[in-house]
Amino acid sequence: MQPLAEWRADRLAALAAADGWLNLTDRVEIAPGNRYAVGRGEGNGLRISAGPDHLGILTLAADGHAHLTTPAGQDLPFTPMPGAPPRLAVDNLILEIHSAEGVPALRVRRIDHPRRFRDPGIRNFPDAPDWVIRARWLPLSAPQEAQIDLVGGRREVVRLTHQAVFQHEGQTFTLIPTHWKSGAPMFVLRDLTSAGETYPAARFLIGEDMAEDAITLDFNKAHTPPCGFTEFAVCPLPPRENILPFRIEAGELRPH
Repeated sequence: MQPLAEWRADRLAALAAADGWLNLTDRVEIAPGNRYAVGRGEGNGLRISAGPDHLGILTLAADGHAHLTTPAGQDLPFTPMPGAPPRLAVDNLILEIHSAEGVPALRVRRIDHPRRFRDPGIRNFPDAPDWVIRARWLPLSAPQEAQIDLVGGRREVVRLTHQAVFQHEGQTFTLIPTHWKSGAPMFVLRDLTSAGETYPAARFLIGEDMAEDAITLDFNKAHTPPCGFTEFAVCPLPPRENILPFRIEAGELRPH
């Protein structure tokens, strides 16, 4: 299990990276099978708030493949990325074709955005060893499909396969992982600190040290989702099982 101080350092580095969450400038929905003139200028059908007045012509094929034709006539393809949307670095931007519930959008990151180089305002509860819990890791009787609400009103369908079962003050509680990150289960959860101290919509927690029948839930690593840093992210909300009726005074507080 990664030491907490090291985890926090990696978390800050990932937020401030060129493909992190602090430099997003736009997310504009687009339709497959169409071509769009892209840029900051008024003459573009798809206007963005960073980069040159005319960046080029974006083509999104019906099969989801995309490329940008520059004003000089060069065709630049978006490259598939493991665990991330197809991506293209051009000018001082990173462009992505990001889909939420099957609806694609052009997502834009400005590489030299000043916010990357400022303190993101992350604060934490005091370290709480008692909130490092070894939970039972149990498969569901059969995999299930479930609809999960997203910030902004959409829903997505996810596949549920396991549950983490743990004890708190003599009672049994269950958390359901709705997503997986780099092969590890991700829990979207909310507790009573969400009323003001932590990000109201949810916090994310990645399970660690997963064995056949056990998993570690280190709530000191419960963290603010991307939507806590930018309006251009699309974040899941917690399923009913993951709304906990007690305070978890561990992990990240709401960012400044």
